[in-house]
Amino acid sequence: MNTNNYNKIIVIGGGYGGIKAVATLAKDKINQVTLIDKNAYHFMQTDVYELIANEKDFAKVSVDLFTYCSGFDGNVSFYKQEVCNIDFNNKKVITDTQRLSYDYLVIAVGARTKFVKSIKGLKEYAHGVKALHRAMYFKQKFEMSLFKKVQENGITCKPLSIVVAGAGLSGVEIAAQMASFAKDFYSSNNFLCRKLNIMLVSSSKQILKGMDDVLVKKSQKRLLDLGVVIKTQTRVVSLIKESVTLSSGEIIPMDFMIFAGGIEPNGLIYNLDLEKNERGFLTTNDALHVSRHKEVFAIGDCATLYNNGKFIAPTADVAEQMGELCSQNIMNLIYNKALKKHNIKSRGVLIALGRRYAVGKVVNFHLYGYFAYLMKKIIEKVYFMQLDRHSKKGCRKIFEE
Repeated sequence: MNTNNYNKIIVIGGGYGGIKAVATLAKDKINQVTLIDKNAYHFMQTDVYELIANEKDFAKVSVDLFTYCSGFDGNVSFYKQEVCNIDFNNKKVITDTQRLSYDYLVIAVGARTKFVKSIKGLKEYAHGVKALHRAMYFKQKFEMSLFKKVQENGITCKPLSIVVAGAGLSGVEIAAQMASFAKDFYSSNNFLCRKLNIMLVSSSKQILKGMDDVLVKKSQKRLLDLGVVIKTQTRVVSLIKESVTLSSGEIIPMDFMIFAGGIEPNGLIYNLDLEKNERGFLTTNDALHVSRHKEVFAIGDCATLYNNGKFIAPTADVAEQMGELCSQNIMNLIYNKALKKHNIKSRGVLIALGRRYAVGKVVNFHLYGYFAYLMKKIIEKVYFMQLDRHSKKGCRKIFEE
């Protein structure tokens, strides 16, 4: 055990895994926890489809990290700073303004959209939605595009054309939600211009690669019912402002494109002298340690996780489980107990496919339609309420001082 009065623990990254680690570690008053993030908020990426389709504003998909950390009993601090590097030998986190010492460290910086350099024009003309500011920008662009089509009433009315590249969970949910939103928008208003083309592009043979076959079939049927065009076994090779060129040679007119075709580690990971896999993500052992440093853990999307040799897809659920386990193992190190090996696996998946409709699989049971949608909404609501309640407590403490 540390001979100091308390253990200095730094958590880098306020995503799902980082937030869970902070909350778990803060329960023991022997810990002094510092959360560092370059953003002042926790972004609930699982709700991004609702943000884009105007079902939620940005205040309902984010939590202020200053007030959240203030809601604990004086043993949690938040620094809005960008971490530039880590001195593992001297146990120092180096930010853009200072050097912070730690006894234990949790790296939970997540991942970002990978704008593939080989795709000409991708970074200039496509949008990612993993970051809140990018999702907000895209939401505004989507709304302005609809508005421009309304302005065209009585003159010309070219379809609003959207390309979603990448048919994983994010791409499928966003395509479905935009199609559903536009359908409701046009049916509830008497505009002449009511044309919308959404194309979902997948390099694989199917959408939702690697997921349960029943969920894939149900999701594909829902997308087709919403009018989404699905292109499989093809990929985007180049973009210009007005169109997308596919590997098949087909040129697709577009007003804008969302790129959900892959992720890469956030920039900090590239600077760290740690073992990584071929895609640049951190590798860990069964206790979630990084290589060579038993006091350093990596969790969430910046790390690669396997269960009995099988790759575990990075999700909010998995990140939270990693956050809880690494916190338990930090406490085991502090109290000289044996470390716990992970047995992390997905506890279920719920896919939002437009307003009031979802499909899912939870504990081997398949769910469809409104009931699945309702379950997803309840889970999201409970998660937000827990964080929001804590943030409100912190806000009261700050203003009462």
